[in-house]
Amino acid sequence: MDLAFVEELEPWLQASLGLAVLLAAAYLVRTVVQVLLSRVFARLRTHIGPQARWAHVLLHPQVLKRVTQIVPPLVIQIGLPAVPHLMPVTAVILSNLAVALTVMYVVRALMALLDAILENHTIHGNTQATQSSSIKSYVQLGKLLLALMGTVVMVAALIDRSPLILLSGLGAMSAVLMLVFKDTILSFTAGVQLSANDMLRVGDWIEMPQVGANGAVTDIALHTVKVQNWDNTFTTVPTWRLMSESFINWRGMAESGGRRIKRTLRIDATSVQFLNEEQIRYLSSIALLHDYMADKHQAVRQTNEQMQSTLGTAAQVPANLRRLTNIGTFRAYTQAYLRAHPGVHPNMLLMVRTMESTAEGVPMEIYCFTATTSWVPYEGIQGDIFDHLMAVLPEFGLRLYQSPSGNDLRAGLAAAARPGPSAAVAD
Repeated sequence: MDLAFVEELEPWLQASLGLAVLLAAAYLVRTVVQVLLSRVFARLRTHIGPQARWAHVLLHPQVLKRVTQIVPPLVIQIGLPAVPHLMPVTAVILSNLAVALTVMYVVRALMALLDAILENHTIHGNTQATQSSSIKSYVQLGKLLLALMGTVVMVAALIDRSPLILLSGLGAMSAVLMLVFKDTILSFTAGVQLSANDMLRVGDWIEMPQVGANGAVTDIALHTVKVQNWDNTFTTVPTWRLMSESFINWRGMAESGGRRIKRTLRIDATSVQFLNEEQIRYLSSIALLHDYMADKHQAVRQTNEQMQSTLGTAAQVPANLRRLTNIGTFRAYTQAYLRAHPGVHPNMLLMVRTMESTAEGVPMEIYCFTATTSWVPYEGIQGDIFDHLMAVLPEFGLRLYQSPSGNDLRAGLAAAARPGPSAAVAD
């Protein structure tokens, strides 16, 4: 080989060898730093108590791993001027590339720090009596902003221009950016309002029929809220819809300790009547009605005596006398029964009322709260209450209203077609 040709290639060989040595040194330094961080700081993290939450976040293994990735491009930036015979253009390109990689790894490390904050917040929130509000939307927004800023700085470093030039160009595209990130802006604003007003937490039971959501909130993210329905399906609701539309949050019910029962018994209006003396004596023997019947009987007698002294002989007309009704007595019995029921909350509103009559009878509404909020015990208590009330109705001479079924109609037609006693005599 010609000696002049070798002398001509010698600077390139020196530059290449210098770059190879610099690259090897960069990754060697990274290995040393990684070993030191994994051994020293990892042991330090295990010896720090759980009360030092910031230390567990900063010394998170994923954060330390991302920090070590910053070392190679930093070493390249520092050692690049020492590479011999390196062309200025090549040096500028490599320096800009190293700066861009440094920015990228710094952004990745900050994202890992945000993930560690979210993980620590989730673990800490689950150890308390009530779950804290989710910060996942804030973390996702922070990562999005970091990615955008990092991209701008990386592009500026690669083209060797100031980031302010790119930002000024992005300012002219603000209208386009607002359109592109419309859902992100709406969702973030909604997430801030939901969190600030404590309207939604992970674990809350919400009901939003317009989107088919009826279950527990399992995740609150920047763009979506995930709801696990009671049939174990999942509904994903855009975060902004929770502020623009209405939804029911049952957290207040769960925290109050009582769950509402609001149901009616429809009583046949033809079975409503006044009580006679025999019925009054019988109902007075029921323990829950003994005091009520004694007080009412005395009040009725006093009122009737006053009516006799005022009306004279006209007071003998039944319509002019005060009398007890079976439906009013049943209403008093129902209220006494609910107050004595162990499954009904004693310190919450309890009411039994007769509502406006309809074509389906006289509705009697039971309004009370159970002493538990769990679904299965609640249904059991509600079922026991109405089973007893429906079974005890005949004791008061009352009947439930029920539309005639096909079997009832067939039985009626058969009875009408059957020959009666007069027909038998005629035969």
